Amino acid sequence: MKKLFAMLLTGTMMLTMAGCAKSVNAPAETSAKPAETKTVETKTEEAKPENKKLVIGFAQIGAESEWRTACTNSIKGEAEKLGIDLKFSDAQQKQENQIKAIRSFIAQKVDVIGISPVVESGWETVFKEAKDAGIPIVLVDRNADVPEDLYVTRIGSDFKDEGKKAAEEMAQLLGGKGSIVELQGTVGSAAATDRLVGFKEVIEAKYPEIKIIKSQTGDFTRAKGKEVMEAFLKSDGKNIQGLYAHNDDMAIGAIQAIEEYGLKPGEDIKIVSVDAVKGAFEAMIAGKLNVTVECNPLLGPQFYDVCQKIMNGESVPKYIPSEEGVYRQETAAADLPSRQY
Repeated sequence: MKKLFAMLLTGTMMLTMAGCAKSVNAPAETSAKPAETKTVETKTEEAKPENKKLVIGFAQIGAESEWRTACTNSIKGEAEKLGIDLKFSDAQQKQENQIKAIRSFIAQKVDVIGISPVVESGWETVFKEAKDAGIPIVLVDRNADVPEDLYVTRIGSDFKDEGKKAAEEMAQLLGGKGSIVELQGTVGSAAATDRLVGFKEVIEAKYPEIKIIKSQTGDFTRAKGKEVMEAFLKSDGKNIQGLYAHNDDMAIGAIQAIEEYGLKPGEDIKIVSVDAVKGAFEAMIAGKLNVTVECNPLLGPQFYDVCQKIMNGESVPKYIPSEEGVYRQETAAADLPSRQY
């Protein structure tokens, strides 16, 4: 019996030790779990979010001229090229439509608002609404009469300098003396105001024998330019030696009026205009327009470059000029093939 008891006791102790050994080895199975957790963490790091797509609102003036159409095409085309979500509004030359568009862009929470203001005044309230919403504004082409803290920058031409260049060209064509008429752009617009001021400054300071005998708005349109030029010719047809038009479209309309009156545009009446659109080059080649001062409408690339810099937190200058030149009748045929607008 003692031997039997000893054998049973020995068997029980061996079973107990085996159970203990299994319990001691259990943590080894648990230690494999951290490797699984590490794999999950690696996958999370690889799932990087995509770059945010820029959403831009742009309030365009309208389609009043070849220049404006070229500007619009540049804004739209570059947005498509860069994959930008563009919210575009055509204001049909009405300020109230541009104000509505800006408020719509604010409601849509766009990243940046671009605008070519139809006139200079009347923007402070809606620009402040955009600033309060944290949406930066970029002026494209035309300026706005608002405190500088309400917009980031303006991209475009020096309109006053364009007027000065036009005055020098007119003085050369007339030999420093003569009577001229002026077709102004939209009343209150930055382009019309500055082109008028720049032209007058040069004429009054340097060429006192050149007189501006008539000056009236043609609203930057071909039809209105023809209508106003007809009135000028009716009252002073025999006394007009030169025409200064604030854009090419008005000049082309005026050319039609001059021809219908029985005079030769470009010869009997020297013509200087601003923009340098293809229609102006065609008129110069035909001998009907003498000079066009360039105002570059292809502002899309510059505009979106500035928008990206703003979103990246980079600083940009308050004014970014576009590169421009002066084109004359003598070289128009050679210049035309390279024109993009």
